[in-house]
Amino acid sequence: MSVTMSVKLSVPLFTTAFVLACGNAQSQSAAAGAAQGYPAKPVRIIVAFSAGGGNDVVARLIAQKLTAAFNRAFVVENRPGASGAIGAELAAKSPPDGYTLFLAGVATHAVNPNLQKNLPYDPLKDFDAVCLIATAPALLAIHPSLPARTVQEFITLARARPGQLDYASSGNGSAAQLATELFKSMTRINLQHVPYKGVSPALNDLISGQVQVIFNAAAALLPHTRTGRLRALGVGSTQPVPAIPDVPAISEAGVPGYQSGSWYGFVAPAGTPRAIITSLNRETVAAVKSADISSKLAAEASVPIASRPEAFTTHMREEHARVGKVIREARITAN
Repeated sequence: MSVTMSVKLSVPLFTTAFVLACGNAQSQSAAAGAAQGYPAKPVRIIVAFSAGGGNDVVARLIAQKLTAAFNRAFVVENRPGASGAIGAELAAKSPPDGYTLFLAGVATHAVNPNLQKNLPYDPLKDFDAVCLIATAPALLAIHPSLPARTVQEFITLARARPGQLDYASSGNGSAAQLATELFKSMTRINLQHVPYKGVSPALNDLISGQVQVIFNAAAALLPHTRTGRLRALGVGSTQPVPAIPDVPAISEAGVPGYQSGSWYGFVAPAGTPRAIITSLNRETVAAVKSADISSKLAAEASVPIASRPEAFTTHMREEHARVGKVIREARITAN
């Protein structure tokens, strides 16, 4: 009796295990097959900010290398708005087939989740990490009409003109606003916030003198500081940046402990085949480590990283926690 029951129970269990094993094998085979012929068509890289900004510059540099490596076009698609949430949502809801990449950053994956309620995407659950490309400290720049040439002189000037100086950002809740509000809270100065829909319009008004101050990724500001249209005062790193040795770290120039900056990395919609993630990581790492790209990133005051996917996932989690702490302590709000 016991033998008969044993046989009746073991057959279905064996069959179920066999079916599951076959299913897994077929799934893995399909994923491998998809990766083997990848990419069979152009791949879009969604950038959640306007053309010309630091995010856009980095995405286009790497896109050129990926296009050459895969012999398929990697096309940058700018989708600005809502401090990056519009582009991030579009990427998160795209098919996880490897044909959509998203350039994640501190705004979309650390600031927005800590500021915006009912965010239409989850920065960790809705994306698979591909590669952390680079980090970049924020650069404090002012219109040259202001009579300040150092961080401390700017602080003194701002205190003498409370509420009279305007600072530009790429939108409410953006990394630029976060950097400035942190600076304000640590120096006890009063600057008026003027949000824009992206970096380009903010820079246009800054260069024309409509606003006087900005904190932003150095990549977008250096072309203008080098021509004298803007004046760089300090970087939000713990030490000077080799690409701009004449610009001191803000933490060493009057605001001890100040640190702010951006980072750039590729993510893909959650569920993208692992083989494709691995392939994209391999070529992105090669691109970042290439002599021309690493030198271009360094020249724009960015620090090349070229991480593995697992390390990038850890970085995003840590940044989410770090930025959340800054926002709470500085009492920063999205509006």
